[in-house]
Amino acid sequence: MKWMSIAGMAITALLSVNVMAQYKGLGTESVSAETLKKYAPPALNPVMTNKLKKMFDVTAPGMGMLSPDKKTLFFTWRVTGISHVWKIDGPQKFPVQLTSGSDAVTLADIAPNGKFLIISKDTNGEENPGIYKLELATGQITELYRKAKVQSRYDFITEDSKTIYFTANDTKPDSYNIYKMDLASGEKTLIYEGSGYWGIADQRDNGKDLLFYKATGSKTSEFYAYDQATKKLDPVIGVEEKGEFDVAFAAKKGEYLVLTPKEEFKRLYLFNPAKSKDLKPLTDGKLKYDVSGYTINEKRTRITYNVNREGYTELYAMDAKTFKPLTLPKFKGADHVFAGKTTRDDSITMLGVISAQTPRVSYTYNWNTKQMVQWVLPSAPEVDLKSFAIAELMTYETRDGVKIPMFVRFPKGCKEKTCPVVVHFHGGPEGQSEAGFSPLAQAFVDEGFIFAEPNVRGSDGYGKTWIDMDNGPKRENVITDVEDAAAWMKKNWARNGVTPKIGVMGWSYGGYSTLLAMTRFAGAYNAGVGMVGMSDLVSFLNNTAPYRRILRITEYGDPEKDKEALIKLSPITYVNQVRDPLMIIQGANDPRVPVGEAIQIQETLQKKKIESQLIVFADEGHGSSKKENQVLEIGHTIEFFKKNLN
Repeated sequence: MKWMSIAGMAITALLSVNVMAQYKGLGTESVSAETLKKYAPPALNPVMTNKLKKMFDVTAPGMGMLSPDKKTLFFTWRVTGISHVWKIDGPQKFPVQLTSGSDAVTLADIAPNGKFLIISKDTNGEENPGIYKLELATGQITELYRKAKVQSRYDFITEDSKTIYFTANDTKPDSYNIYKMDLASGEKTLIYEGSGYWGIADQRDNGKDLLFYKATGSKTSEFYAYDQATKKLDPVIGVEEKGEFDVAFAAKKGEYLVLTPKEEFKRLYLFNPAKSKDLKPLTDGKLKYDVSGYTINEKRTRITYNVNREGYTELYAMDAKTFKPLTLPKFKGADHVFAGKTTRDDSITMLGVISAQTPRVSYTYNWNTKQMVQWVLPSAPEVDLKSFAIAELMTYETRDGVKIPMFVRFPKGCKEKTCPVVVHFHGGPEGQSEAGFSPLAQAFVDEGFIFAEPNVRGSDGYGKTWIDMDNGPKRENVITDVEDAAAWMKKNWARNGVTPKIGVMGWSYGGYSTLLAMTRFAGAYNAGVGMVGMSDLVSFLNNTAPYRRILRITEYGDPEKDKEALIKLSPITYVNQVRDPLMIIQGANDPRVPVGEAIQIQETLQKKKIESQLIVFADEGHGSSKKENQVLEIGHTIEFFKKNLN
């Protein structure tokens, strides 16, 4: 009854908040230049700036793709401060930068003829990337497809290097069409006009057979086979099921690989819809962990797949025709091992390995010779990697007796004495905090903070029941996991009668969790930094990018049908309860969580004379991608916690 009375008062308060804090739209055009100037990031302490610049210079290149002649590795790397494309002409040779400028660039593919790359460019975090061609002989970049406010997703290139396939929401912002483009003429042809979130899941025979998906929710999809010659679209799996599926063509025509949590955990299955509706299991059904992902090579001879074992990643392989296990190298002490791109001739696969004290190291693995070669060296100037704290897998107990897994990194001596704690909630909400290498976590550990990362109910990696516990109005039953984390830590990490001060932070859904921790659960945490998080689930759903709206509604609820539940679950409902310092950080170009979400709660707090601070990056979107902005973002966060937790 106490909750009902609080909720009633809170909802009444929200109605008045909405009257004075309405906003519409998203992106920089939805906010004035004066507002951007008002909330521009202030200068950072030079000592902290220098520390973090060194920490964020610890970088590992992307795993990359080998050229058809296997003499050159092309990869994406953020060593300059923003993502660009590089190459290296032989193992551990000198890397050469191929793209530059202030726009983030990623490598999409290598042409089968080895003469050019397909790359993608985005501007200031808008998430409306264009598709470009980079000629390797001249370095010239040609725009293939780009439109303002349009998302274009590259899918594949034909074996003759003459045609690419891509997807774009160019006719309606909430619907995606599938195109092919002749690279010589630049002419694009509509393959399929989609209504909703459509894309290409797989292809065979240079696009003669296509496998389409239609996303129907944050985790659910339908899959269809499409024959280009007949224009026939046949349902494969997931139609009207509202289930989670990841599907690809199998080795034998008419058969499909399906990753799905048919029972409790995700397993890989073989499916032949013409013969039976049953799924034939290919991975161990006794394994009480998710198969988190898989790939099948272009020649359909080999399948690699990952198992997520409580936040650690293991790599396995099997023959794509017999489904018998294949031998892979063993990596002692690795927290994560995963496979990347395989060469078109099927001989070499890129492997990535991460440990607690080593950024990702990439290798080529030759399936014929069993030889493994490291091509690119990670970079760690002036940083002692052996000093990085190793994440410990722990649990905390909630009020209803559920044990929540979390990874914790302790500074030296902080198991024996009371130290301040920073709790980082992941995004998603279907994300997962994992073990492994983390310069972000180490930056906090170096400042004397215990850094804890819980995987609350609703997180990925712990089975179907766990991830579905927070869907829609059910979130009301488990959101208290956020408050219970602080209560458990205060009780269990107190030393000599001294209770630790605890801060909370996170991006996206983690930012929302932070805002909720500081409002609805006011007093649980001593300070909070919410980044690109939703303050009002109703206004968020009404203003987020159209392509995301349907995906988010299935996770949070409908802004009309579930409005009352969404109000109860919105941090802005409880602004009157805030009692501890709060900082909010946001990117103006964010297409996922509109900048208005940050401005409306900040202005509400100011009107109520509650201590808070807002920082808006005019040149960022859903999180900072530029290194200088990351330094400002994390630097101000650390300084904020040092001021309020020590």
